[in-house]
Amino acid sequence: MRDRDIGKALRRLQETALTEGVPIVSRMAAEERDPFAILVSTLLSLRTKDEVTAVATDRLLSLADTPGEMMRLPESSIRNAIYPVGFYRNKARRLREISAVLVENHGGTVPDSMEELLKLKGVGRKTANLVLTLGFDKDGICVDTHVHRISNRLGYVATKTPQETEAALRGKLPRKYWKTFNTILVAFGQKLCRPVSPLCSICPIRDCCDRIGVTRSR
Repeated sequence: MRDRDIGKALRRLQETALTEGVPIVSRMAAEERDPFAILVSTLLSLRTKDEVTAVATDRLLSLADTPGEMMRLPESSIRNAIYPVGFYRNKARRLREISAVLVENHGGTVPDSMEELLKLKGVGRKTANLVLTLGFDKDGICVDTHVHRISNRLGYVATKTPQETEAALRGKLPRKYWKTFNTILVAFGQKLCRPVSPLCSICPIRDCCDRIGVTRSR
């Protein structure tokens, strides 16, 4: 992909995202920009399908929608509320621990800096970037497996890890696309640009994709 084509590609994919549906965390942010809800939903979404994450998030936040309320919930109540998300036992424990830290160290609010978010146990750059972009409307580039895979498949970057991809994108992706890059590419990756046998025949950006690493497609 030529660097100058990224804007055209993202504009086309934005239409795909609106048609096919955006990730649960992005949908939540569009309805209500609550950093704590974004943090909770993002942590629950790891290794979990969107539809499961959506129901579990709603159940949990109906019981406790602030760090103070969450830390006072019995761990068993959190487990029951979020089941069957992946690793629900570990996530229940982690959510109580994070909530306690937010109360004790941040006055019961979610910090709005990468440095402070990364100090929270279990929060990596992917989660921190989502909280910053969706919860605080700050610039950030959230790189998950979809963003990493597609950015390389397009030929826009040539990297080996999500961390390298984030660094490369920060160096070349126009800043106006940072906040929406993850939402657009996740929707695209879930519906069309799949890890194995992507649907290249109906891809809206096939004319500007280098198809790096694609050996079989439909």
